[in-house]
Amino acid sequence: MTISVLIADDQAMVRAGFAALLDAHEGIRVAGQASNGLEVVALSARLDPDVILMDVRMTELDGIEATRRILGSSYPAAHVPRILMLTTFDIDDYVYDALQAGASGFMLKDALPEALVHAVRVVAGGDALLAPSVTRRMIEQFSGHRPRSPRSTTVLNSLTEREREVLVLIGQGKSNGEIAKELFIAEQTVKTHVGKVLAKLNLRDRVHAVILAYDTGLVEPTS
Repeated sequence: MTISVLIADDQAMVRAGFAALLDAHEGIRVAGQASNGLEVVALSARLDPDVILMDVRMTELDGIEATRRILGSSYPAAHVPRILMLTTFDIDDYVYDALQAGASGFMLKDALPEALVHAVRVVAGGDALLAPSVTRRMIEQFSGHRPRSPRSTTVLNSLTEREREVLVLIGQGKSNGEIAKELFIAEQTVKTHVGKVLAKLNLRDRVHAVILAYDTGLVEPTS
């Protein structure tokens, strides 16, 4: 299947470069380009892309707020796109805010072309670009100097005791193999529990499970 991509960046040369790169790869099609945040929100609803390359800093509306609007409950398109944030900086406040808004990962603008193509394919396939362990480290970094916005723990009520244990370990950045060893269960069983956790909590991927575990206080930062 062809992956349709919408590129949002306020620099025309950057948009043109990304478009040329992606269109040159089989199975990827650039559906459109947006020059600001308001435009990408409108185009996303009309073009219904699979993936959006979203610049963090744009005019009219920044990429984070645009992400919130696109991933909000009032989004009118047929299916919700995966959003890959583009940033000039490695890890800053914007990256964590973008993940909280629902983005599936971030890429540096100066990354190798092959890395960008790989990232588009990864998020289009339903996976998060960031490993949970990386998200966990980001949480530790920001917890010391950013105000915390707790989320109600009632969202966890649908989980069984075992699923809650699994969510805690996901929140600690552990892989399926590590969780299996910790709980003395088969790795395939862990995969089943993880799938149920994501489905019950309506989470897009494991990265957002880490964020939820932190926001609900299920996992506390150690730093």
